Amino acid sequence: MVFIKRFILMLQFMTTIPIPARLNVTQEDFGKGLVFAPVIGLTIGGMLAVSWYLLIQVFSPAITAVMTVIVYILLTGGLHLDGLADTADGIFSNRPRERILDIMRDSRIGTNGVLALVAVLLLDIMLISGINGEQTIKSLLLMPVAGRIGSLVGAGMSEYARQGEGLGRSFVEYCGPVQVIIGLIVSLAIFLGLLGKYAVIFVLPILMAFALSRFLGRKIGGVTGDILGAVCELN
Repeated sequence: MVFIKRFILMLQFMTTIPIPARLNVTQEDFGKGLVFAPVIGLTIGGMLAVSWYLLIQVFSPAITAVMTVIVYILLTGGLHLDGLADTADGIFSNRPRERILDIMRDSRIGTNGVLALVAVLLLDIMLISGINGEQTIKSLLLMPVAGRIGSLVGAGMSEYARQGEGLGRSFVEYCGPVQVIIGLIVSLAIFLGLLGKYAVIFVLPILMAFALSRFLGRKIGGVTGDILGAVCELN
């Protein structure tokens, strides 16, 4: 079925989990497959929660937090972190639009990219080490979900900034209101299941994603795949 294919595609794209499946996919599959982003986030979160639980039995909270972030990087292949670095290099270069897009396309990382990565990773480590017990488990489960809500909302509510084809265009053009609404309903169910009445904070990643997409895309007239990755990490 097309839904299973798109779920597997997103799992292969967003994680390094080895799935020996050769898929015949289209640009539409990438865009509409974003509906599964929150579920992929929960999958990543589950692995992080298990890793944290095992590590905290042996190591201090600080070391456990560092190792948990390393597990996250390994699980995702640094996919969205790469987008964060490229976005920081481009957006904060104070150059014209076309030059910003060129900088973001450059595979080399600059000073702004390094600073953004260090800041976000340090913040992640501090947050994980500062939360204790059951709340840490819930936080680790929900953080990747919230991040991928960012990519979903950012793609579904924005225009694509570049001319020509690109993977980012696939997400922006084919992730429409239907995918966003279904993805958010699934996300709300996840938040309700873990937080109960406190699931109201579910609106925060949505608002954050909308604001970040608008702010980061203001200089270039839309979003790119890198910006969607940055929104995921900042969310």
